[in-house]
Amino acid sequence: GKEFGYGVENLKFAGMIAGETSRAYQDIVTISMVSCRAIGIGAYLVRLGQRVIQIENSHIILTGYSALNKLLGREVYASNNQLGGIQIMYNNGVSHKTEARDLDGVYRILKWLSYIPKTKESPLPIINSVDPVERDIDYVPTKVPYDPRWMIAGKEDSNGHWESGFFDKGSWDEIMQPWAQTVVCGRARLGGIPVGVIAVETRTVEVVLPADPANLDSESKTVSQAGQVWFPDSAYKTSQAIKDFAHEDLPLFIFANWRGFSGGMKDMYEQIMKFGAYIVDELRQYNQPIITYIPPFGELRGGAWAVVDTTINPRHIEMYADPDSRGGILEPEGIVEIKFREKDILKSIHRIDTNILSLKANTNPTPEQAIEIEKDVADRVSVLKPIFHQVAVHFADLHDTPKCLLSKGVIKDIVEWKKSRNTLYWRLKRRLLQNQIQKVITKSNDAIQDDVAYEMLRRWFVEDKGTTAVSTILFII
Repeated sequence: GKEFGYGVENLKFAGMIAGETSRAYQDIVTISMVSCRAIGIGAYLVRLGQRVIQIENSHIILTGYSALNKLLGREVYASNNQLGGIQIMYNNGVSHKTEARDLDGVYRILKWLSYIPKTKESPLPIINSVDPVERDIDYVPTKVPYDPRWMIAGKEDSNGHWESGFFDKGSWDEIMQPWAQTVVCGRARLGGIPVGVIAVETRTVEVVLPADPANLDSESKTVSQAGQVWFPDSAYKTSQAIKDFAHEDLPLFIFANWRGFSGGMKDMYEQIMKFGAYIVDELRQYNQPIITYIPPFGELRGGAWAVVDTTINPRHIEMYADPDSRGGILEPEGIVEIKFREKDILKSIHRIDTNILSLKANTNPTPEQAIEIEKDVADRVSVLKPIFHQVAVHFADLHDTPKCLLSKGVIKDIVEWKKSRNTLYWRLKRRLLQNQIQKVITKSNDAIQDDVAYEMLRRWFVEDKGTTAVSTILFII
């Protein structure tokens, strides 16, 4: 056209906006609220800012429904909401939160900002919590599946009494709730300290895959996903949440309770390995304290342990476990199936059991006696096999206990769940203060790296408190 700005040059500047938004996400905290419509490059800008609040009846789309209908040659879509409403964008994780009104959306933005430091160099916005740090945690996770939000935020029991959770009452704010529900992510406060939180759903969830209106043969499908397992969507959700919390400079709590990754053909095709690797990438780059805690009756096994292990980022990751938790390569039943098979059980029975040894002591039995002995031995073996198997499972389980994990040096300490709020609060506070001092040291001299600053701080601590005091409070260091 004659006037500049109405032709293809518009796309050039749209690309410039996209590039600036992408850079802004790296440098500052970006939050978008979609109150009416985000279309085309506007939809990409929303996604590039990552943290999205979508107001009900708004939509995030690339192309309007009428244009798509013309392209398809028939009336397929009835509205833009069908393409990018909250039932699409909230369920696929693009929108982190939905609100009924603009005012509610603004309130949500302010709440998110309340967790985030004022600037990159500012300390965390710690408030005076009305929830005592020293209190015990009332709600205790059970062996049967439960809602992990009860563990995080607390719940009311059947009598209407409040059972407190790990974090400060009323501080829990979940994000991306309907997407990849086998993982729970959000922000909370511990003694007034803002933190990012990742927990694990222990119950089986159902994922509804909508039918494609443009394909007449497609149908809506419901897929079940087991709890305590990483699927492609939940692994991606985990890595995305870690990435967002890292840019917000929040400490991170991971309540680890994974049995592993789902490795079926469908999951392999849907790139479970790629998204699992993303978790490692994000944890390796994290620059704030990460506390991984295995809760009561929780377990961390196989590849799930590998992607959250402390060696990925030894400067920042620490791992703790409840006395009733477990960790290892395989579950005890799996270990026994491989290491102590039926033939090994039979050998042990014939070697140990005195009854069988006495029956076999008769070296010259008559044919009738031999048949009787063989029958008695078989009966005895059938009785002992389940007992020996149970003993083997228990023996294998002993290798997965927190005491064994501590002796191997793969966890830092055993922390009882009821007391974990107080213990981990002071540990987190200690590490935040330590990080602040180390930053001051490294800024004073560009030649000093983080590990050198840590050793300097440790040496000063020894000089001030003495080696005897340090040995008694080694847990603090």
